[in-house]
Amino acid sequence: MSRRPGSTKKAAFGAAALMLLLVLGASACGGSDSKDSLSLVAYSTPQEAYEQIIPAFKKTSDGKGAGFKQSYGASGDQERAVEAGLDADVVALSLAPDVDKLVKANKVAADWSKDQYNGFVTNSIVVFAVRKGNPKNIRTWDDLVKPGIEVIEPNPFTSGGAKWNIMAAYGAQLELGRSEQQAEDYLRQLFKNVPVQDKSAREALQTFVGGKGDVLLAYENEAINAQQKGQDIDYVRPDQTILIQNPIAVTKTAGAKARPFVDFTRSQEAQKIFASKGYRSVIPSLVDKSKYPTPTNLFEITKFGGWSNVNDKFFDPDKGIVAGIEKDLGVSTAK
Repeated sequence: MSRRPGSTKKAAFGAAALMLLLVLGASACGGSDSKDSLSLVAYSTPQEAYEQIIPAFKKTSDGKGAGFKQSYGASGDQERAVEAGLDADVVALSLAPDVDKLVKANKVAADWSKDQYNGFVTNSIVVFAVRKGNPKNIRTWDDLVKPGIEVIEPNPFTSGGAKWNIMAAYGAQLELGRSEQQAEDYLRQLFKNVPVQDKSAREALQTFVGGKGDVLLAYENEAINAQQKGQDIDYVRPDQTILIQNPIAVTKTAGAKARPFVDFTRSQEAQKIFASKGYRSVIPSLVDKSKYPTPTNLFEITKFGGWSNVNDKFFDPDKGIVAGIEKDLGVSTAK
């Protein structure tokens, strides 16, 4: 966990140690055992879905005899681990830019997103997870910056989910007719109410269900997943929020069953499994509008010029808007 004010040296050491363990683990296991073995490296939140999708794939003619290794963690950490040598046939990450980094590292082909789904496998939106019954009556973005409200949010320099949350918060201000400066000021107010920043969206959820905080900025699917596990939480879909699109890709060294597996994740069978775990399907006809209504002001990352522009303007660790906010709060921007 990265706490405000945190020990940045300990955080950096922890990240480095995790990276070393991942790479050493990959070396100890060697590469794929055979052409039928696959290593799936994914961000933290879809683990429950993949644990059902993989057995379903194995029952198909394409998946017969397939073996799987699975790794889940913060999207940024997972990308860096693969770049550093962690064995991967399929990468399923939170952000398209994390896959693009693997293109630059010569791990994934440049045309990974050239398909009918633009490289995506699941959709979601940013919501407010709240305590059962919503005792603090949190309904709008303005409620999150009220005095005394504790907001749980992961660290955006390790968590892809955190970046989606921040752009949802920023974009919501613009949708409400506020200026870019007012939207930036809102982020500063918001982070003053964040007592702890975990490394991943899943860790942030665990912190929240463990009793800390009044509201959690989260993927809609994470809130639904927590309810399915019997956690005493509710969630609020704000009228202004962002469409989350999560990518999947095969690596250049992938085994023969990697592409069929990725194709299967976009099948109706697999997409229904994702939907059962709270995701919005990339197949429009499978989206149940009664369960997954479209928010009044739903926007996409293209509203801000796309991820390349967003990462430079907001998340550059030296000059980004969010980096400046974090540094003022004593929170590490180290990856």
